[in-house]
Amino acid sequence: MRHPTTDFDPGPPGDASVVPDGDAWTLVFVRDLRQPPERVWRALTDPGELDQWAPFAVARDLGAPGDTTLTMIDGDTRLEQPVTVLRAEAPRVLEYTWGEDRLRWELDAEGGGTRLTLRHTLAQPGMDAMVAAGWHLCMAVLRRLLDGTPVGVIRGRDALAYGWDDLRDGYARRLAR
Repeated sequence: MRHPTTDFDPGPPGDASVVPDGDAWTLVFVRDLRQPPERVWRALTDPGELDQWAPFAVARDLGAPGDTTLTMIDGDTRLEQPVTVLRAEAPRVLEYTWGEDRLRWELDAEGGGTRLTLRHTLAQPGMDAMVAAGWHLCMAVLRRLLDGTPVGVIRGRDALAYGWDDLRDGYARRLAR
Protein backbone atom coordinates (compact mmCIF):
# COMPACT_ATOMS: atom_id res chain seq x y z
CA MET A 1 0.00 0.00 0.00
CA ARG A 2 1.29 3.45 -0.83
CA HIS A 3 1.11 5.97 1.94
CA PRO A 4 -0.81 9.23 1.48
CA THR A 5 1.56 11.05 3.86
CA THR A 6 5.12 11.26 2.57
CA ASP A 7 6.36 13.25 5.58
CA PHE A 8 5.52 10.53 8.11
CA ASP A 9 8.15 10.42 10.86
CA PRO A 10 7.72 7.66 13.45
CA GLY A 11 9.99 9.49 15.92
CA PRO A 12 12.96 8.21 17.92
CA PRO A 13 13.01 5.02 19.99
CA GLY A 14 10.68 5.29 22.97
CA ASP A 15 9.89 3.60 26.25
CA ALA A 16 10.77 -0.10 26.01
CA SER A 17 12.55 -2.70 28.08
CA VAL A 18 13.28 -6.42 28.05
CA VAL A 19 12.61 -8.47 31.18
CA PRO A 20 13.28 -12.15 31.92
CA ASP A 21 10.16 -14.32 31.77
CA GLY A 22 11.01 -17.87 32.81
CA ASP A 23 13.17 -19.31 30.04
CA ALA A 24 12.18 -16.52 27.64
CA TRP A 25 12.44 -12.75 27.40
CA THR A 26 9.55 -10.31 27.23
CA LEU A 27 9.74 -7.02 25.39
CA VAL A 28 7.72 -4.42 27.33
CA PHE A 29 6.59 -1.55 25.13
CA VAL A 30 4.61 1.39 26.60
CA ARG A 31 2.77 4.17 24.78
CA ASP A 32 0.38 6.87 25.99
CA LEU A 33 -2.55 7.55 23.69
CA ARG A 34 -5.12 10.35 23.85
CA GLN A 35 -8.13 8.10 23.28
CA PRO A 36 -10.03 6.22 26.02
CA PRO A 37 -9.45 2.46 26.48
CA GLU A 38 -12.71 1.55 24.71
CA ARG A 39 -11.53 3.25 21.50
CA VAL A 40 -8.04 1.72 21.71
CA TRP A 41 -9.59 -1.71 22.38
CA ARG A 42 -11.46 -1.52 19.06
CA ALA A 43 -8.20 -0.73 17.25
CA LEU A 44 -6.58 -3.82 18.85
CA THR A 45 -9.41 -6.25 18.11
CA ASP A 46 -11.42 -5.17 15.05
CA PRO A 47 -10.10 -6.72 11.80
CA GLY A 48 -10.82 -3.59 9.76
CA GLU A 49 -8.90 -1.39 12.18
CA LEU A 50 -6.01 -3.84 12.63
CA ASP A 51 -5.61 -3.89 8.86
CA GLN A 52 -4.83 -0.16 8.99
CA TRP A 53 -1.90 -0.33 11.43
CA ALA A 54 -0.84 -3.87 12.48
CA PRO A 55 1.86 -6.03 10.84
CA PHE A 56 -0.81 -8.63 10.07
CA ALA A 57 -4.38 -9.14 8.93
CA VAL A 58 -6.72 -11.21 11.10
CA ALA A 59 -9.37 -13.74 10.14
CA ARG A 60 -11.81 -12.61 12.86
CA ASP A 61 -12.33 -10.12 15.67
CA LEU A 62 -9.79 -10.73 18.45
CA GLY A 63 -12.22 -9.57 21.15
CA ALA A 64 -13.27 -13.12 22.11
CA PRO A 65 -11.21 -16.15 23.21
CA GLY A 66 -10.54 -18.93 20.73
CA ASP A 67 -8.50 -19.89 17.70
CA THR A 68 -7.98 -17.86 14.56
CA THR A 69 -5.33 -17.00 11.99
CA LEU A 70 -3.09 -13.99 11.51
CA THR A 71 -1.65 -13.36 8.08
CA MET A 72 1.71 -11.63 7.90
CA ILE A 73 1.90 -9.44 4.81
CA ASP A 74 5.06 -8.29 3.04
CA GLY A 75 4.29 -6.96 -0.42
CA ASP A 76 2.75 -9.89 -2.33
CA THR A 77 3.95 -12.46 0.23
CA ARG A 78 1.40 -13.84 2.69
CA LEU A 79 2.23 -16.11 5.65
CA GLU A 80 -0.59 -17.50 7.78
CA GLN A 81 0.12 -18.21 11.43
CA PRO A 82 -2.11 -19.85 14.03
CA VAL A 83 -3.31 -17.69 16.91
CA THR A 84 -5.20 -18.45 20.07
CA VAL A 85 -6.84 -15.59 21.92
CA LEU A 86 -6.31 -16.57 25.55
CA ARG A 87 -7.85 -13.54 27.30
CA ALA A 88 -10.15 -10.86 26.00
CA GLU A 89 -11.35 -8.67 28.86
CA ALA A 90 -12.64 -5.54 27.14
CA PRO A 91 -11.31 -2.91 27.41
CA ARG A 92 -8.47 -3.88 29.75
CA VAL A 93 -6.53 -7.00 28.71
CA LEU A 94 -6.04 -8.79 25.41
CA GLU A 95 -3.69 -11.76 25.30
CA TYR A 96 -2.98 -14.13 22.46
CA THR A 97 -0.38 -16.46 21.06
CA TRP A 98 1.23 -15.60 17.74
CA GLY A 99 3.09 -18.62 16.46
CA GLU A 100 5.38 -19.42 19.39
CA ASP A 101 5.27 -15.87 20.79
CA ARG A 102 2.76 -14.47 23.26
CA LEU A 103 1.37 -10.93 23.19
CA ARG A 104 -0.38 -9.30 26.10
CA TRP A 105 -1.92 -5.84 25.62
CA GLU A 106 -2.86 -3.95 28.79
CA LEU A 107 -4.99 -0.80 28.59
CA ASP A 108 -5.06 1.50 31.61
CA ALA A 109 -7.11 4.68 31.73
CA GLU A 110 -4.80 7.69 32.17
CA GLY A 111 -6.59 11.02 32.39
CA GLY A 112 -8.87 10.99 29.34
CA GLY A 113 -6.57 8.65 27.44
CA THR A 114 -4.94 5.24 27.65
CA ARG A 115 -1.58 3.93 28.75
CA LEU A 116 -1.07 1.01 26.37
CA THR A 117 1.44 -1.62 27.47
CA LEU A 118 2.44 -4.41 25.13
CA ARG A 119 4.25 -7.40 26.65
CA HIS A 120 5.60 -9.44 23.74
CA THR A 121 7.21 -12.67 24.97
CA LEU A 122 9.67 -13.79 22.32
CA ALA A 123 10.21 -17.47 21.57
CA GLN A 124 13.33 -16.68 19.54
CA PRO A 125 16.20 -15.05 21.48
CA GLY A 126 17.96 -11.99 20.13
CA MET A 127 14.93 -10.61 18.29
CA ASP A 128 14.03 -7.89 20.80
CA ALA A 129 15.49 -4.87 18.94
CA MET A 130 13.96 -5.94 15.61
CA VAL A 131 10.58 -6.60 17.19
CA ALA A 132 10.73 -3.28 19.09
CA ALA A 133 11.49 -1.39 15.86
CA GLY A 134 8.52 -3.06 14.17
CA TRP A 135 6.13 -2.32 17.02
CA HIS A 136 7.45 1.24 17.19
CA LEU A 137 6.42 1.83 13.59
CA CYS A 138 3.08 0.10 14.11
CA MET A 139 2.34 2.18 17.22
CA ALA A 140 3.23 5.41 15.39
CA VAL A 141 0.80 4.44 12.62
CA LEU A 142 -1.81 3.47 15.24
CA ARG A 143 -1.43 6.84 16.98
CA ARG A 144 -2.00 8.67 13.68
CA LEU A 145 -5.02 6.46 12.90
CA LEU A 146 -6.56 7.13 16.32
CA ASP A 147 -5.84 10.86 16.01
CA GLY A 148 -7.74 10.96 12.71
CA THR A 149 -4.70 11.53 10.48
CA PRO A 150 -4.01 8.03 9.08
CA VAL A 151 -0.86 7.37 7.07
CA GLY A 152 -1.67 3.85 5.89
CA VAL A 153 -0.33 0.56 7.15
CA ILE A 154 3.45 -0.01 6.99
CA ARG A 155 4.35 -3.69 6.73
CA GLY A 156 7.34 -5.82 5.82
CA ARG A 157 9.99 -4.26 3.62
CA ASP A 158 8.00 -1.00 3.43
CA ALA A 159 9.24 -0.32 6.98
CA LEU A 160 12.75 0.27 5.65
CA ALA A 161 11.57 3.52 4.02
CA TYR A 162 10.40 4.80 7.42
CA GLY A 163 13.57 4.42 9.47
CA TRP A 164 13.28 0.80 10.59
CA ASP A 165 17.06 0.25 10.47
CA ASP A 166 17.74 3.31 12.66
CA LEU A 167 14.97 2.30 15.06
CA ARG A 168 16.37 -1.24 15.32
CA ASP A 169 19.84 0.13 16.07
CA GLY A 170 18.42 2.60 18.62
CA TYR A 171 16.46 -0.11 20.40
CA ALA A 172 19.49 -2.44 20.33
CA ARG A 173 21.43 0.19 22.31
CA ARG A 174 18.48 0.86 24.63
CA LEU A 175 17.71 -2.80 25.28
CA ALA A 176 21.30 -4.08 25.61
CA ARG A 177 21.57 -6.51 28.51
